[in-house]
Amino acid sequence: MTTQPPQDSAEKDPLHPRNRHRGRYDFPQLIKASPELAPFVAVNKYDDTSIDFANPEAVKALNRALLKQFYGIQNWDIPAGYLCPPIPGRADYIHYLADLLASVNGDVIPRGKSIRVLDVGVGANCIYPIIGHKEYGWRFVGTDVDVVALRMAKQIVASNGALAGNVDIRRQTSSTQIFNDIVEPKEFFDLTMCNPPFHGSQEEAEASSRRKEHNLGTQKAPQTPPTQNFGGQATELWYPGGEATFLWRMAQESTLSKINIFWFTTLVSKKETLPGLYKSLEKAGATEVRTINMAQGQKSSRIVAWTFLDPQQQQAWREKRWGQNQRKNKFAPMLPFDALVHLMGSYSI
Repeated sequence: MTTQPPQDSAEKDPLHPRNRHRGRYDFPQLIKASPELAPFVAVNKYDDTSIDFANPEAVKALNRALLKQFYGIQNWDIPAGYLCPPIPGRADYIHYLADLLASVNGDVIPRGKSIRVLDVGVGANCIYPIIGHKEYGWRFVGTDVDVVALRMAKQIVASNGALAGNVDIRRQTSSTQIFNDIVEPKEFFDLTMCNPPFHGSQEEAEASSRRKEHNLGTQKAPQTPPTQNFGGQATELWYPGGEATFLWRMAQESTLSKINIFWFTTLVSKKETLPGLYKSLEKAGATEVRTINMAQGQKSSRIVAWTFLDPQQQQAWREKRWGQNQRKNKFAPMLPFDALVHLMGSYSI
């Protein structure tokens, strides 16, 4: 197994260079896009124009304005008590995944509907499919165990024309499974992505929420969203054993779909989780593991990505699934079709 050292952005601005949300929010433009944001915007005691990030309705109104202005989403809502994610950080994950694909494709980002992404835990907000389809034209399958979240995500897709036909929402019926019963035997994904449950119990999640609310009440109001999300159902916030156990299970299950998926990826919030995850991936037989560091505001996180495909299989995948993009790379010779079939087995990719 090849494990590459963590990759850091060379930019001083912590957000990805292609992230639309670098710099301060332009509240006049956001209000123009979504007038309902106006009542929540004010000059605070620090002489900053901002919103009260401790107010869930204000955060929701900001998200709705960002989605309208930058992603063309006219209809977006989430049920009370569900995660209202900070959009700049979510966009970063998408952009770093685009870089990951480009790194094995002659520095060309594969774009368009031929690229399929599996979003594990899509949530009621459906944020990753919204951003990924707008930025790169990718198609998504979003999964969740929460029926309310699934219903809301489906409503978002159905009520926004650009998403309809490009985002499929599926129910994972088992809370103990991740890829099983979702990835079909002859179905292929170029990427998976996941923002796993962080906490190990409901009590731990509630204690964290109280600390966050206290901090927001005592610290200078931020220009960007708080480092953790407001709201959140049990399946969004905690998992028995916490992040480490969830990712151990993900590593184990990934072996069952190792020929169906090029890059498995996940966010990892706790640095302490990394050694155990690396060990699990080595035991699972991953051929390559990469770690990509990210930062939004005061929060540091990272993406861990792994694949089971060897170099020949990766080349076969590129030529069969990313053919139009791959031909732009003059250094990558085409394989005969019968060689592709042999390398990838009897599957149709």
